[in-house]
Amino acid sequence: MTSLFPMFMKLSGRNCLVVGAGKVGEPKIAGLLETGALIHVIAPEATPTVRDWARQGKIDLSLRLFTEKDLDGVFLAVVATASRTLNERIYHEAQKRRVLCNVVDVPDLCDFFYPSVVRRGDLQIAVSTAGQSPSLAQKIRQQLEKQFGPGYESWVAELGETRKLILASDLDKERKLELLHSLASREAVEAALAEEFELAAKGEGA
Repeated sequence: MTSLFPMFMKLSGRNCLVVGAGKVGEPKIAGLLETGALIHVIAPEATPTVRDWARQGKIDLSLRLFTEKDLDGVFLAVVATASRTLNERIYHEAQKRRVLCNVVDVPDLCDFFYPSVVRRGDLQIAVSTAGQSPSLAQKIRQQLEKQFGPGYESWVAELGETRKLILASDLDKERKLELLHSLASREAVEAALAEEFELAAKGEGA
């Protein structure tokens, strides 16, 4: 069994390298775009979507073969090529430089894994099987998407604003903790979501 440390990492402003810009690499690039990372993509060919991202200035695209120097100054690397030999070469070079590396669909050549994620604004629920069964992780994610619907996005945002007000108040520490826990109770969640659904229903009927 692989022992993994689950965490959510800030990549904003960090140099991230993606080698490969085909159908496999494209969704990996898309995932990084949401983080604010500085993304350098290297591949002889790229999908129209990846080329479009480059034209928009969202990524730095180099249409050429990978070289070892491409790993210099890189914090994290994602490898999505069709060549096992090249994938292994890049992974081992990344290890020498202590660059975190993920070779897509090759668990043995990964320092980290892409989880299956449910996103509701600032609420993120990640599921991982340590690369053993991405299909299972996807199915669990689909179940969670039904359980944690879109309404959670606005509710979590409201929670954040209310939390700031409570922490900035003159209440004693114990009372603050009591209020914060009550806000996140099951009853509070259900009441907030029920109110949102009611408002949405009224809007549709208008």
